[in-house]
Amino acid sequence: MSLPAPTKPVYLKACGIATSLGLTAEETAAAVRAGVSSYAESSVYNKQSNPMIMSLVPEDLLPPLDKKIEKTLPRLTSKQSRIVKLANLALDDLANKHQKLAGIPLLLTSSEIIPGLDNSCHPQLLQFISQQTSIEFHQSHSTIIAGGRAGALSSLHNAMAYMEAGHSTLTIVGGVDTYLDLRLLSNLDEDERILADSIMDAFVPGEGAGFILLSSTPVNFQDSGKQILIYPPGISVEPGHRYSDQPYKGDGLAQAFNLAISNTNLPQIKTVCSSLNGENFSAKELGVATTRNNKQIDPDYTIFHPADCFGDIGAAHFPVSTGLIAIGLLNNYLDGPSINYASSETDYRGAACISIN
Repeated sequence: MSLPAPTKPVYLKACGIATSLGLTAEETAAAVRAGVSSYAESSVYNKQSNPMIMSLVPEDLLPPLDKKIEKTLPRLTSKQSRIVKLANLALDDLANKHQKLAGIPLLLTSSEIIPGLDNSCHPQLLQFISQQTSIEFHQSHSTIIAGGRAGALSSLHNAMAYMEAGHSTLTIVGGVDTYLDLRLLSNLDEDERILADSIMDAFVPGEGAGFILLSSTPVNFQDSGKQILIYPPGISVEPGHRYSDQPYKGDGLAQAFNLAISNTNLPQIKTVCSSLNGENFSAKELGVATTRNNKQIDPDYTIFHPADCFGDIGAAHFPVSTGLIAIGLLNNYLDGPSINYASSETDYRGAACISIN
């Protein structure tokens, strides 16, 4: 069903987060604010026989997989199983803040499909997450996309359109991902993209899950007495992405910024939340985006890129960082308004503005 594009902001009611830094939004936010890093040498070695630096949730903190899911055929891969467990942790955090999640649509984003690599999510992933958590989401309006870092912005767009059309007053937008996938790590290692001894222009593979509960009607964020507003996102594509033979100009992110900012009546942006993961490749488009939209961005803006602390968390980036921004705005250590953006490995680019009342 095609719906008109959303025109109104929505309200962030609650968030649930699980990362290598903490199993709640508040734990992760406190660690990121303190500059704590969970980077560590992993048991996975690169082609130079050096351990890859990764940022993973400790095995003993992951819940066991539901026994009925274990017997599913075809069997879940280790990555698919881990994704279900990570989602379980973050949804437990969300359920502790809003217990009645049953019947709410879940729009989920998972791992991006990388050209030449079959790393698609299990077709029953939503069902498995529901079974694992004992939460019956609204089945007919729950969806999953394999969009990577920027995918959740498409889910946000669809959730906002769905609510604005009057189909629901609440929706959940989520993202869950892990880089603990030997085929994917091998693929990235071929291009020397993973941080390790003697490899510096690289990133730290991480993992995590984030879920944001959105309301179409005014609500306070987690009973704080303050409202966190999320505005309709700007979504675009970058023709010159990493897997393209087109020139990389940064046009996609610049357009996403422009669209996102034009969907608001906010003063100048003071905080830019970025999906930068440490690789030089992604820095160019941020410069292009902020330069072309400099009239709408405060000259002294702050860049917030939490991957410095918990690594690249892929499809979980946007919902996790949105929760971190909300907590930062609420506690006055991040300045608003903010723009939160994400760039996928392929052509997806997206951004959304966030403010506090």
